[in-house]
Amino acid sequence: MITKKWIYCPICRNKTRTKIRKDTELINYPLFCPKCKQESLINVRQQQITVIEPDAKTQSR
Repeated sequence: MITKKWIYCPICRNKTRTKIRKDTELINYPLFCPKCKQESLINVRQQQITVIEPDAKTQSR
């Protein structure tokens, strides 16, 4: 069975709504945290998460 893992917010360290598997690859993925309302750009390869822009703000209108 393929293991799944939650992606945690790089700012507040809480769980986001996104899960990844071992074979998941994400490039420039905009990860949104529902708790702190922040957005971060991340890369994922072999369940290794790399933060590109931790301080990216969500757009308000």
